Amino acid sequence: MDFRLTEEQELIRANIREFCQQYLDPIAVEIDENSRHPQEVFDRLAEMGFMGMPYPQEYGGAGTDFLTYAMVVEEISRSCAGTGFTFSCHTGLGTGPIYEYGTEEQKQKYLVPLCKGQKWGAFALTEPGAGTDVNAATTVAVADGDEWVINGTKTFISQGTFADIFIVFARTDPAAGPKGISAFIVTKDNPGLKVGEHFRKMGIRCSQTAEIILKDCRVPRSDMLGKEGNGLRMAMASLDNGRIGIAAQAVGILQAALDESLKYASQRIQFNKPIGRQQAIQWMIADMATDLAAARHLTYHAATLKDQGLPYTKEASMAKLFASEAAMRHASKAVQIHGGYGYMKGQKVERLLRDAKITEIYEGTSEAQRMVIAGNVMR
Repeated sequence: MDFRLTEEQELIRANIREFCQQYLDPIAVEIDENSRHPQEVFDRLAEMGFMGMPYPQEYGGAGTDFLTYAMVVEEISRSCAGTGFTFSCHTGLGTGPIYEYGTEEQKQKYLVPLCKGQKWGAFALTEPGAGTDVNAATTVAVADGDEWVINGTKTFISQGTFADIFIVFARTDPAAGPKGISAFIVTKDNPGLKVGEHFRKMGIRCSQTAEIILKDCRVPRSDMLGKEGNGLRMAMASLDNGRIGIAAQAVGILQAALDESLKYASQRIQFNKPIGRQQAIQWMIADMATDLAAARHLTYHAATLKDQGLPYTKEASMAKLFASEAAMRHASKAVQIHGGYGYMKGQKVERLLRDAKITEIYEGTSEAQRMVIAGNVMR
């Protein structure tokens, strides 16, 4: 297999790295401390055509492949994992379902402004009593003339505080079990939609997360997404894509942990020599670099399978599982290498450790990924 990137991919990687160094690195500490959404960064990304990069140009996208998109998520997350996640969640879960399942009318109305960065998208699947067990969802949609009336509560909704367009999953046939869930496009202006306050989080603090309350929320029949009763299948397919994005985010965190560890190990002098000359530190860095290479290959492999139109559910779960656990493990090692300084607020490795943890949880916990992987290899 040829693992070399194309010249265009390398150029895009170099451009986004330069962008992050110029516009994101200087504000990363501030947006973390203040839980601030850096809209100015995303305005610039939109101007550069990145907000809809894996979608066709006819819909306002850049027409890149999914691998290139994953590399961009990685590079943004290398500077700020919260910003990387916001980018990934909008471009993937908040936009992808409309491209994959929307009508042409829906694509023109909703997909185009999402790809251009003029509107923000969000994916509203999780409920207070339905996380990994999606089929436990209780949000209900009832037909009423030319509209659907939706009632329920969604939680942990990324971009929830400022999203313009929500992909909402609700039961249209409670008696049909998993086949009774459908998807809807709901805008922030739909009557009956209320957004809760931003949740305070341990990490990815600049990513805005909120509860969404739907009380007699009226949605036009034309804004059902895909076929009635097909929502659960659509959600699971969308999460496969999202897991590649989370894996890429974890790879970015892991790369940053290695960057910071190498820099500190070469500068910190103890016992009259840099600590990087101590075997204990060298072994930590060797393990970090090895797991980084493995996580990156798993992530790029899953993205390449998607680009080739081949099955990738198992590979996406493998990439997310390995990359997220490696990011958490080595972010902790990076703090260890920095000693007491690594435990201080304002140090990048302290932020990396807080940011890494969530990658083992959202868009399917590590335990859920093992279920998916086992289900695919034990058939």
